Amino acid sequence: MYQEYIEDVIVSSLDELAKAKKPVEFLTEIRKITFRIIMFIFLSCEVGTLLETMEKDYTLMNHGLRAMAINLPGFAFHKALKARKGMVKIIQGIVDGRRARNEAQISKERTDLTDMLIETEDENGNKLDDEEIIDIILMYLNAGHESTAHATLWATLFLHEHSECYQKAKAEQLEILKTASPEEGFNFRGTKQMEYLSKVIDETLRIVNVSLYSYREAATEVKISGYTIPRGWKVMMWYRGVHLNPEYYPDPKEFNPSR
Repeated sequence: MYQEYIEDVIVSSLDELAKAKKPVEFLTEIRKITFRIIMFIFLSCEVGTLLETMEKDYTLMNHGLRAMAINLPGFAFHKALKARKGMVKIIQGIVDGRRARNEAQISKERTDLTDMLIETEDENGNKLDDEEIIDIILMYLNAGHESTAHATLWATLFLHEHSECYQKAKAEQLEILKTASPEEGFNFRGTKQMEYLSKVIDETLRIVNVSLYSYREAATEVKISGYTIPRGWKVMMWYRGVHLNPEYYPDPKEFNPSR
Protein backbone atom coordinates (compact mmCIF):
# COMPACT_ATOMS: atom_id res chain seq x y z
CA MET A 1 0.00 0.00 0.00
CA TYR A 2 2.80 2.42 0.91
CA GLN A 3 5.71 0.70 -0.81
CA GLU A 4 5.92 3.13 -3.73
CA TYR A 5 5.93 6.12 -1.36
CA ILE A 6 8.58 4.51 0.87
CA GLU A 7 10.78 3.79 -2.15
CA ASP A 8 10.45 7.36 -3.47
CA VAL A 9 11.29 8.92 -0.08
CA ILE A 10 14.31 6.69 0.55
CA VAL A 11 15.76 7.03 -2.96
CA SER A 12 15.30 10.82 -3.11
CA SER A 13 16.64 11.30 0.44
CA LEU A 14 19.75 9.20 -0.18
CA ASP A 15 20.33 11.02 -3.48
CA GLU A 16 20.27 14.34 -1.64
CA LEU A 17 22.77 13.07 0.93
CA ALA A 18 25.05 11.79 -1.83
CA LYS A 19 24.94 15.13 -3.67
CA ALA A 20 25.83 17.03 -0.49
CA LYS A 21 29.45 15.83 -0.84
CA LYS A 22 30.04 16.18 2.90
CA PRO A 23 30.01 13.93 5.98
CA VAL A 24 26.62 13.39 7.60
CA GLU A 25 25.48 11.89 10.89
CA PHE A 26 23.89 8.79 9.44
CA LEU A 27 21.55 7.93 12.32
CA THR A 28 20.16 11.48 12.42
CA GLU A 29 19.44 11.43 8.69
CA ILE A 30 17.87 7.96 8.78
CA ARG A 31 15.67 9.06 11.67
CA LYS A 32 14.42 11.96 9.57
CA ILE A 33 13.60 9.60 6.71
CA THR A 34 11.78 7.04 8.85
CA PHE A 35 9.91 9.76 10.77
CA ARG A 36 8.72 11.30 7.51
CA ILE A 37 7.48 7.90 6.33
CA ILE A 38 5.63 7.03 9.54
CA MET A 39 4.03 10.49 9.66
CA PHE A 40 2.70 9.97 6.14
CA ILE A 41 1.40 6.48 6.91
CA PHE A 42 -0.44 7.58 10.04
CA LEU A 43 -1.37 11.19 9.36
CA SER A 44 -0.87 11.74 5.60
CA CYS A 45 1.62 14.42 6.62
CA GLU A 46 4.49 15.16 4.25
CA VAL A 47 7.19 17.84 4.23
CA GLY A 48 6.32 21.16 5.83
CA THR A 49 6.02 23.05 9.09
CA LEU A 50 3.79 20.44 10.72
CA LEU A 51 6.30 17.66 10.07
CA GLU A 52 9.17 19.78 11.40
CA THR A 53 7.22 20.71 14.55
CA MET A 54 6.23 17.10 15.24
CA GLU A 55 9.79 15.90 14.69
CA LYS A 56 11.17 18.54 17.07
CA ASP A 57 8.59 17.73 19.76
CA TYR A 58 9.10 14.00 19.33
CA THR A 59 12.86 14.36 19.82
CA LEU A 60 12.32 16.30 23.07
CA MET A 61 9.79 13.75 24.27
CA ASN A 62 12.05 10.81 23.45
CA HIS A 63 15.02 12.34 25.28
CA GLY A 64 12.91 12.63 28.43
CA LEU A 65 11.50 9.09 28.40
CA ARG A 66 14.29 7.66 30.57
CA ALA A 67 15.23 10.87 32.38
CA MET A 68 14.69 11.42 36.09
CA ALA A 69 11.07 12.45 36.70
CA ILE A 70 11.85 16.02 37.72
CA ASN A 71 9.02 18.19 36.46
CA LEU A 72 10.79 21.53 36.70
CA PRO A 73 11.73 23.94 33.87
CA GLY A 74 15.08 23.10 32.32
CA PHE A 75 14.96 19.36 33.03
CA ALA A 76 14.55 16.79 30.25
CA PHE A 77 11.45 15.27 31.86
CA HIS A 78 9.70 18.65 31.99
CA LYS A 79 10.59 19.32 28.35
CA ALA A 80 9.29 15.87 27.39
CA LEU A 81 5.92 16.47 29.06
CA LYS A 82 5.62 19.86 27.38
CA ALA A 83 6.55 18.38 23.99
CA ARG A 84 4.02 15.56 24.40
CA LYS A 85 1.27 18.09 25.11
CA GLY A 86 2.20 19.86 21.89
CA MET A 87 2.04 16.62 19.90
CA VAL A 88 -1.27 15.63 21.48
CA LYS A 89 -2.73 19.02 20.55
CA ILE A 90 -1.65 18.63 16.91
CA ILE A 91 -2.92 15.06 16.60
CA GLN A 92 -6.19 15.96 18.35
CA GLY A 93 -6.75 18.67 15.75
CA ILE A 94 -6.19 16.16 12.96
CA VAL A 95 -8.54 13.61 14.54
CA ASP A 96 -11.21 16.31 15.02
CA GLY A 97 -10.87 17.25 11.37
CA ARG A 98 -11.24 13.63 10.26
CA ARG A 99 -14.35 13.12 12.38
CA ALA A 100 -15.90 16.33 11.03
CA ARG A 101 -15.11 15.24 7.48
CA ASN A 102 -16.71 11.85 8.08
CA GLU A 103 -19.86 13.44 9.53
CA ALA A 104 -20.12 15.74 6.51
CA GLN A 105 -19.53 12.71 4.27
CA ILE A 106 -16.76 14.53 2.40
CA SER A 107 -14.77 12.21 0.15
CA LYS A 108 -11.09 11.72 0.98
CA GLU A 109 -8.09 11.51 -1.32
CA ARG A 110 -6.53 8.64 0.63
CA THR A 111 -7.16 6.55 3.72
CA ASP A 112 -4.37 6.50 6.30
CA LEU A 113 -4.05 4.66 9.60
CA THR A 114 -5.69 7.48 11.55
CA ASP A 115 -8.81 6.98 9.44
CA MET A 116 -8.64 3.26 10.13
CA LEU A 117 -8.28 3.81 13.89
CA ILE A 118 -11.30 6.11 13.88
CA GLU A 119 -13.44 3.63 11.97
CA THR A 120 -12.31 0.36 13.58
CA GLU A 121 -14.66 -1.50 15.92
CA ASP A 122 -14.17 -4.37 18.35
CA GLU A 123 -16.33 -7.49 18.44
CA ASN A 124 -18.96 -5.59 20.44
CA GLY A 125 -19.13 -2.67 18.03
CA ASN A 126 -17.21 -0.31 20.33
CA LYS A 127 -14.89 2.26 18.75
CA LEU A 128 -11.70 3.83 20.06
CA ASP A 129 -12.02 7.20 21.76
CA ASP A 130 -9.74 10.13 20.90
CA GLU A 131 -7.35 9.49 23.80
CA GLU A 132 -6.83 5.88 22.76
CA ILE A 133 -6.26 6.88 19.13
CA ILE A 134 -3.71 9.53 20.10
CA ASP A 135 -1.86 7.12 22.43
CA ILE A 136 -1.63 4.52 19.65
CA ILE A 137 -0.31 7.08 17.17
CA LEU A 138 2.31 8.36 19.64
CA MET A 139 3.38 4.80 20.42
CA TYR A 140 3.88 3.94 16.77
CA LEU A 141 5.64 7.21 16.00
CA ASN A 142 8.27 5.86 18.38
CA ALA A 143 8.16 2.15 17.58
CA GLY A 144 7.67 2.72 13.86
CA HIS A 145 10.64 4.97 13.22
CA GLU A 146 13.13 4.94 16.11
CA SER A 147 13.76 1.20 16.08
CA THR A 148 13.78 1.14 12.26
CA ALA A 149 16.43 3.86 12.14
CA HIS A 150 18.68 2.05 14.63
CA ALA A 151 18.25 -1.29 12.86
CA THR A 152 19.15 0.37 9.54
CA LEU A 153 22.26 1.92 11.08
CA TRP A 154 23.50 -1.36 12.53
CA ALA A 155 22.71 -3.38 9.41
CA THR A 156 24.71 -0.85 7.39
CA LEU A 157 27.65 -1.11 9.80
CA PHE A 158 27.59 -4.91 9.80
CA LEU A 159 27.47 -5.08 5.99
CA HIS A 160 30.32 -2.57 5.81
CA GLU A 161 32.42 -4.70 8.16
CA HIS A 162 31.55 -7.98 6.40
CA SER A 163 32.09 -7.38 2.70
CA GLU A 164 31.20 -10.97 1.77
CA CYS A 165 27.74 -10.51 3.31
CA TYR A 166 27.33 -7.19 1.53
CA GLN A 167 28.25 -8.70 -1.84
CA LYS A 168 25.85 -11.61 -1.31
CA ALA A 169 22.98 -9.27 -0.34
CA LYS A 170 23.71 -7.00 -3.31
CA ALA A 171 23.85 -9.92 -5.74
CA GLU A 172 20.44 -11.06 -4.52
CA GLN A 173 18.95 -7.60 -5.17
CA LEU A 174 20.45 -7.44 -8.66
CA GLU A 175 19.04 -10.88 -9.46
CA ILE A 176 15.56 -9.80 -8.35
CA LEU A 177 15.79 -6.70 -10.54
CA LYS A 178 16.42 -8.89 -13.60
CA THR A 179 12.97 -10.43 -13.32
CA ALA A 180 11.12 -7.20 -12.46
CA SER A 181 9.60 -4.91 -15.07
CA PRO A 182 10.84 -1.27 -15.14
CA GLU A 183 7.36 -0.06 -14.12
CA GLU A 184 7.13 -2.43 -11.18
CA GLY A 185 9.51 -0.79 -8.74
CA PHE A 186 9.64 -1.88 -5.10
CA ASN A 187 6.74 -4.23 -4.32
CA PHE A 188 5.64 -7.00 -2.00
CA ARG A 189 6.46 -9.76 -4.48
CA GLY A 190 10.04 -8.55 -4.65
CA THR A 191 10.45 -8.39 -0.88
CA LYS A 192 9.33 -12.02 -0.57
CA GLN A 193 12.27 -12.98 -2.80
CA MET A 194 14.81 -11.22 -0.57
CA GLU A 195 15.66 -14.32 1.45
CA TYR A 196 19.27 -13.47 2.26
CA LEU A 197 18.52 -9.82 3.03
CA SER A 198 15.80 -11.04 5.40
CA LYS A 199 18.45 -13.12 7.17
CA VAL A 200 20.71 -10.04 7.39
CA ILE A 201 17.91 -8.12 9.09
CA ASP A 202 17.12 -11.00 11.48
CA GLU A 203 20.78 -11.36 12.44
CA THR A 204 21.10 -7.61 12.97
CA LEU A 205 18.09 -7.60 15.30
CA ARG A 206 19.41 -10.64 17.14
CA ILE A 207 22.69 -8.95 18.02
CA VAL A 208 21.62 -5.34 18.59
CA ASN A 209 17.87 -5.33 19.15
CA VAL A 210 16.90 -1.85 20.37
CA SER A 211 14.18 -3.44 22.52
CA LEU A 212 16.20 -5.05 25.31
CA TYR A 213 13.22 -6.41 27.20
CA SER A 214 9.46 -6.39 27.65
CA TYR A 215 7.15 -7.05 30.58
CA ARG A 216 4.42 -9.64 30.94
CA GLU A 217 2.01 -10.40 33.77
CA ALA A 218 1.54 -14.00 34.89
CA ALA A 219 -2.13 -14.81 34.31
CA THR A 220 -1.76 -17.99 36.38
CA GLU A 221 0.88 -19.43 38.70
CA VAL A 222 3.81 -20.72 36.64
CA LYS A 223 6.56 -23.14 37.65
CA ILE A 224 9.70 -22.93 35.51
CA SER A 225 13.28 -24.16 36.07
CA GLY A 226 12.64 -24.75 39.76
CA TYR A 227 11.11 -21.32 40.34
CA THR A 228 7.51 -20.39 41.03
CA ILE A 229 6.07 -17.22 39.48
CA PRO A 230 2.90 -16.33 41.41
CA ARG A 231 -0.21 -15.24 39.58
CA GLY A 232 -0.23 -11.46 39.01
CA TRP A 233 3.56 -11.03 39.22
CA LYS A 234 5.33 -9.05 36.53
CA VAL A 235 7.93 -10.90 34.49
CA MET A 236 10.69 -9.19 32.54
CA MET A 237 11.52 -10.91 29.26
CA TRP A 238 15.25 -10.25 28.67
CA TYR A 239 15.71 -10.79 24.94
CA ARG A 240 19.48 -10.58 24.89
CA GLY A 241 19.64 -13.42 27.38
CA VAL A 242 18.33 -15.61 24.56
CA HIS A 243 19.79 -13.83 21.53
CA LEU A 244 23.36 -13.93 22.88
CA ASN A 245 23.17 -17.37 24.47
CA PRO A 246 25.93 -19.58 22.97
CA GLU A 247 23.78 -22.64 23.66
CA TYR A 248 21.42 -21.46 20.92
CA TYR A 249 23.77 -19.31 18.82
CA PRO A 250 27.42 -20.47 18.65
CA ASP A 251 29.77 -17.45 18.67
CA PRO A 252 26.74 -15.26 19.52
CA LYS A 253 28.50 -11.92 18.94
CA GLU A 254 29.61 -12.94 15.45
CA PHE A 255 27.53 -11.49 12.61
CA ASN A 256 26.54 -14.51 10.54
CA PRO A 257 23.28 -14.17 8.55
CA SER A 258 23.63 -17.73 7.24
CA ARG A 259 23.47 -19.34 10.69
